[in-house]
Formats: sequence, C-alpha cells, structure tokens
Amino acid sequence: MQRMDVGILGATGMVGQQFIRQLAAHPWFRPAWLAASERSEGKRYGEAASWRLSWPLPDEIASTPVKACTPGSAPQIVFSALDAAAANTIEPEFARAGHVIVSNTRSFRMDPVVPLLIPEVNADHLQLLEVQRRARGWRGAIVTNPNCSTVVLSMALAPLRQFGLKSVMVTTMQAVSGAGYPGVPSLDILGNVIPWISGEEEKIESETQKILGTFEDDGVTAYPVVVSAQTTRVPVVDGHTLSISVALDTKPSPADVIAAFGAFTGRPQALGLPSAPPRPILYLDQPNRPQPRLDAGRDGGMTVTIGRVRPCRVLDLKFIALGHNTIRGAAGAAVLNAELMIAEGAIHGD
Repeated sequence: MQRMDVGILGATGMVGQQFIRQLAAHPWFRPAWLAASERSEGKRYGEAASWRLSWPLPDEIASTPVKACTPGSAPQIVFSALDAAAANTIEPEFARAGHVIVSNTRSFRMDPVVPLLIPEVNADHLQLLEVQRRARGWRGAIVTNPNCSTVVLSMALAPLRQFGLKSVMVTTMQAVSGAGYPGVPSLDILGNVIPWISGEEEKIESETQKILGTFEDDGVTAYPVVVSAQTTRVPVVDGHTLSISVALDTKPSPADVIAAFGAFTGRPQALGLPSAPPRPILYLDQPNRPQPRLDAGRDGGMTVTIGRVRPCRVLDLKFIALGHNTIRGAAGAAVLNAELMIAEGAIHGD
C-alpha cells in the first residue's frame, strides 16, 4: 500500500512528538499535516516545538509549517494529541467535516457511541462506528484510546475474564512523562512520590469497564467488574507500573494465570499489523521484574510486561504490570487503532 498522508492535532506537545516518532518511518502513514495552537501557527515545526525526545527530529518534519486546528485541508486520518478543553470542540468539527479522528484525548472516551479501543482486547467495538454515524450524522468519525494507565490494566485483566473477574484493586506508579512538558516541577518529584493525579483514578475505574465490556444491541454493556484505583506520580521518566490484586470466581492457580497471560493474543497479531508486538503480554519469571528502565521499551514500547503472580491474602491473586505510557499508553496505541481500522475496512487506504 502507498503511504497515506495523515495529520496530527496538538503536534508540538509531548504526545504529539511521540506521534511524529511513531509515524515518521511508518510503512502505511506519512505525517504530512501538523497543527497546533495559534502561537505555533505559521511557524516551522522545528521552531514551534520544544523537542524533548532522544530520537532526532527529521529535517523534513522540522521544516513542515504548522497549521491551524481547523478541518478541511487536513488528510482523512488525523491523530489527536489535543488537551481535553480544545478537543471538546475541535474533534467533533473534524468528524463532521469527514475526517477520522484517532484520539488520545479523554473528551469522548466514555461517549456511548465512541469506541474506546485496545485492538487486542475489544476490536469488535469498532462496530460502534456505524452507530456513531447514525446518531451524530458525522461524515467522519472519532475513535479513542484509553488513559495511559487504563491501557496497562485492561490488557492485564483481559486474559483473566475467563476466570470470572469480580473485583480489582490497583495502585499505579506513574512516570513523569505522563504529565507532559514542563510537567511536574523537579523540586516536587525528585526523591518523592506524589499520591494524587487529577481525575486519574476515576478514568481507570470507568474506562476499564467499558473496554472489557461486550458489544450488543448497538452499544457496549460494561463488564461487571469493580475497580478501585489509587494513582501516584513517581520519579521515573517513562513507564507506568501497576500493582494489581484481583478476585476471581473460579480460583485459578498462579500457574493458570501465568499460562493465560502467555496465551493471550488478538486481532493485531492475527493480521500482522505493523505496530503490533508479537506478544502483547510478556510474563517475566525474575522476582524483581518488570522494571521501567529495563522493560518499558520492549517491542518498541508496545508490549505490556507482567511479573510476580502470587496469592493475595485479601483477594485471590496479585501481580505487577508495566507499560510504556507515551507509546502503548498514548501515541503507539492510537497508531495501532488506525492500523486496525484500515485492516478491518473501517478506513479505506486508497
């Protein structure tokens, strides 16, 4: 397939930069249209963006002019890294104008006609797009990916549905890159743990139920699991670590759960999508793994690593899960969503 031109809304921010990194050498997509706020409009991208990734910014991207966040001239597929306040109005404008918005923003995640998608977990939720177009009258569409911690939790829980997943307690240890740039002041985070991230616990508790839910009767029936979340910010650059305890109906052994993690796969792997890791979940036997510095970047940051499955004296079992928050938890997740949509015929690649 010839590479398709795609756009990025909010291209100068941290997630926008990660979108550029994911798309610059992508076999299907070419980042040809970059848009940001009025203060960046008209500048070359290299002048407008404070580039923060260790990966070097390509010259052709640096010289690309930054556009206004207005529909019409943008390509069919537009990835959104907007903040929620801007996305509330801008994303529907693009969808009405016929663009397909693949969004990392929280604004429409819990909208009943918008897919909240993890391709390995709930690819069938793309059926909501037909419902969305009928309900909203949009010529285009909006598809969202979850909160950066919700992605890790939902992928870890998806293989456990076969055991009758009842309740979950999770504590997150979230990297500073999840706060964007400039993010958390150094005097607040160095040598410290901040036990509050605005709105994060509520997102994890509600989004997980939608992702694990069932598509039926033109909607998603939430999965009946109770999730209790506590979120913290820790002095780690990349990689959200989750400490998870679960209650399960059938009382599987740790070995049963480890086998379920190892067997887990999904549509991206069956379809051989470019951004899909060969194993979406990798279980590590070492007692001190996973660790952000060693494991967050596995398979380009798209693999969730899990370790330390063991009995829990309060619920049934407990374990540790880790995912790269700006790749699998943000830009990489959205790119994989777009790949799935093309492969499944929800977007035409011509």
